[in-house]
Amino acid sequence: MIQQIYPQVNHDYQYELNKDMQVSAAHFIPHKSAGPCRNIHGHTYYINVTIAGDTLDDSGFLVNFKTLKNLVHGQFDHTLLNEHPLFSSDDPKDFPTTEVVAGKIYGMIQAELDKMPGKPVCLQVFVRETPTSYVLYRPKKVKQNG
Repeated sequence: MIQQIYPQVNHDYQYELNKDMQVSAAHFIPHKSAGPCRNIHGHTYYINVTIAGDTLDDSGFLVNFKTLKNLVHGQFDHTLLNEHPLFSSDDPKDFPTTEVVAGKIYGMIQAELDKMPGKPVCLQVFVRETPTSYVLYRPKKVKQNG
């Protein structure tokens, strides 16, 4: 994977980690205005997640990188996104557009982080769909620890 600098989030946490992942997946956008994207086609998605927090776990990790990879890569690599339970052909908020994919990844990751004792937070999810197109998802309000 090519090293890349991602847009930064200002925060007051002591630790910030970024995990890059690559996922090969197919999708289609089930809407008449999607043009050629209405047909099944594939992408190699480049995904970066930014996690921050103040407390390390008993292994010295903010979050184990493998946990993040299992959550994202393990769910989506070599799949048809439209068949994943997170997506739907009925509701535009659940079509597997890059915007929705980024938001769904955020939700999956934050749900897992909420179970961790140190309560790290996902600050942003970056999803590059093509060499010239990407989406950056940030939650409207990030919960602060403590």
